[in-house]
Order: sequence, then structure tokens, then C-alpha cells
Amino acid sequence: MRTFIAIPLPQDCRRLLEKLQSSLRETGAEVRWTAVASIHLTLKFLGEMDAARLEPTALALLEACGSHQAFPLSLGGLGAFPGASNPRVVWCGVRGEIERLSRLQADVEDACARLGFPREARPYHPHLTLGRVKGRRNLHSLTECITIGSNLESGFTADRCHLYRSSLTPRGAIYEVLKTVQLPA
Repeated sequence: MRTFIAIPLPQDCRRLLEKLQSSLRETGAEVRWTAVASIHLTLKFLGEMDAARLEPTALALLEACGSHQAFPLSLGGLGAFPGASNPRVVWCGVRGEIERLSRLQADVEDACARLGFPREARPYHPHLTLGRVKGRRNLHSLTECITIGSNLESGFTADRCHLYRSSLTPRGAIYEVLKTVQLPA
């Protein structure tokens, strides 16, 4: 099974992201937009894992989250990977207690590495994937919107982490929560 660890978003954030995507769609750019219900703040992509590793991974997640309390974050700003001049992935940024988020992500990374999951080679860049660019049509309009950015600002509390299963279908990925670990208030 394909798995990852992420912080879920509350409904009010999802509604704002849906409005943001709607504005970006108006550019007519060729983008495969992420289903808003599927948007989450990834901490660690684990990849394929057999069922026997599920319980040890859930325990590692519990261990990694043990020294962390809930903390405030907010949505804010637009960007693209690898950059706005040649976007392949369009994302919404995350602001707030980024240092605490980075420590949580590092602890999750360390706990998973002890179980034999490969470490991520790239530095952690917290973001919410809005869509993946699929062609060049109207790319200039999309790039302008990304550069102008968004005044979108919606706060939320990072108060839990989920271990998800990701099932790929022709209509996109379907996520199932396998384990939830609460961060104390």
C-alpha cells in the first residue's frame, strides 16, 4: 500500500482553497487541479509499504508526535515548483509557527528513518499542492496569477497527524486515514 504522513486541513481552509483554485482555473491554463478534499500538509511520503509495517509505523508516528503540542498555522501566498517562471506544481504557502512545524517534520522523518524508510533528500518546504501543470497553453496567465499571489489568509491549528493510505485511480488519488495521532493542546 502507498502511504504518507500529513496534517489534515479544516473545512474553512478547504473552502478558501476551493475559491483560490477557482480563480486560478479562470486563466485557462492546462493544470490537473488537486481535489480540494484531498489537500493536506505532507510531513513524510513513505511510499509502498506492506501491511506488516503498518503497526510499527503507527507507533513511530506516535513517538515522533509525543513531544509536540498543537500549534497555529495559516494559509498564505502562492508559489510554484521549480519556480514561477516555469511552473510544474502550483501551491499555496503555509505561514505561522513554521519552526515548530519543521521540528515536527524532522521528528517524523527521524522516526521513519529508524524503521528503514529513506530520508527525503530535499529540504522540507511546507506547502499545499493545488495542481500540476500539464501543458503550455495560457501558462503566461497562470504565471502572472502566481506572481501576483493571493491575499488568502486563513488560520488553523495543527493538532493532529494522520497516517494515510493513498490509492491511485484514473480520477485521482483516494486517501484513507489509517491512524490518527493527536497533538495535545
